[in-house]
Amino acid sequence: MPETQDLIAIKNLEVALNSPRGPVYAVRDINMKVQPAEIHGIVGESGCGKTMTAKSIMRLNNEKTTLYQGNILFEGTDLLQLKAREMTRVRGKDIGMIFQDPMQALNPLRTVGSQIAEAMTIHGFDKQTAKARVIELLEAVGIHPPERRAKQYPFEMSGGQMQRVMIAMAIACSPKLLIADEPTTALDVTVQAQILELLVELQQSRNMSVLIITHNFGVIAEICHFVSVMYAGIIVESGKVGEIFHDPRHPYTRDLIASIPQSGPGMHERLISIPGAPPDLRQLIIGCPYAGRCRYTQQRCYEQKPEVRDASDSHRFTCLRDVAEFAEEDARVERSGSPASIDEVGPEGGVGDE
Repeated sequence: MPETQDLIAIKNLEVALNSPRGPVYAVRDINMKVQPAEIHGIVGESGCGKTMTAKSIMRLNNEKTTLYQGNILFEGTDLLQLKAREMTRVRGKDIGMIFQDPMQALNPLRTVGSQIAEAMTIHGFDKQTAKARVIELLEAVGIHPPERRAKQYPFEMSGGQMQRVMIAMAIACSPKLLIADEPTTALDVTVQAQILELLVELQQSRNMSVLIITHNFGVIAEICHFVSVMYAGIIVESGKVGEIFHDPRHPYTRDLIASIPQSGPGMHERLISIPGAPPDLRQLIIGCPYAGRCRYTQQRCYEQKPEVRDASDSHRFTCLRDVAEFAEEDARVERSGSPASIDEVGPEGGVGDE
């Protein structure tokens, strides 16, 4: 049986940005694949390269100040080699994108219906067809009554409704890949859950792939099939969501999962944070980028670049040490009563006391 072709295959991608203080190496030699009809999550702290990776797929960076190396293959075509006009045909039609802040992305001086219709007319829909499809799209994303809402302006809608409009725009031309950049960040918890449920429904009903960018591992656990964990512009671990949650191999992944708020019998009530800050992305990183914050760091971690290792056919990570060593060190710390280097933060944000 022939293998399914990857929808997106990112190979050895590096993205550097020119800045007044020198080049910023925002993405550093990453490899990643998104399969057809898959929900793939990229998770990590702010500034780790998630959005830069997504914008590189769409070629939305300022290309006068951006240097790319590597390949971004979409159904076998290298997007980085396309001319500007060819890339314009791909955006919206083959790849759609939901931006983080709909208030910034939507034009406040135009009705939402006209903005959704424009996304279609750019790609060859006639005006009458686009107008009729606007109503269908608003209905599909749960905005009622669609006929009246299409005539409204963004400021007449709530944050959740504007995000649904953004989703309608992104799927207007039935793309094969939908990129969602922090689609729930500005929304309250109830609306977040509704937007995530909507994304899953649309992915399943349209059989499209979704690449979701988030700093929230809870979102990954809820809707994703596969996850790539990014830190300092590098993918430090990737695999099926179940594998990553039940058998995390990189210390950064372990610390992110430990940082998820928990409640209930036997669960910790304190919020756990990771101490320190990510490395300066203008500097060359010789060893492991997480070495300065990791509780399991050894001297070699600063000196030796970790290679990609296989935990299974689908689970890969970059760490010089083995997970069994982490368990031994955690047990030793627990026996001695010495604090681990991951901080515990109390409910009010101060350092918690035992």
